[in-house]
Amino acid sequence: MKYYSEDHEWVEVNGDIATIGITKYAAEELGDLTFVELPSVGDSFQAGDIMATVESVKAASDVYSPISGIVTEINEILETEPERVNEDPEGKGWICKFNNLDQEDLDKLMSAEEYEKFLQSL
Repeated sequence: MKYYSEDHEWVEVNGDIATIGITKYAAEELGDLTFVELPSVGDSFQAGDIMATVESVKAASDVYSPISGIVTEINEILETEPERVNEDPEGKGWICKFNNLDQEDLDKLMSAEEYEKFLQSL
């Protein structure tokens, strides 16, 4: 299942690993990405912490951790191909993976349907 934050990040949980990225909406709003500053494996974040930065021709934007956890893997391809985020933001353009998940953090996020309604209110 995918979860979404009001800051336009998504989380997909598989077992005890969560994959995190920015939403299609965020990628479209940013425009063509030119750089992604990734976290490091082993970094620990609390929900709401800045975990990455994405830069586009329009602006730089912080990516907030939608949940708490420890980075177990980063999408290294983004270091040389940041455009992957634009091409497939909710798939191959993922940013990092976490473990040590807290179910309470997930409970505070939106479902896909709730996120769609949230976007309509913007």
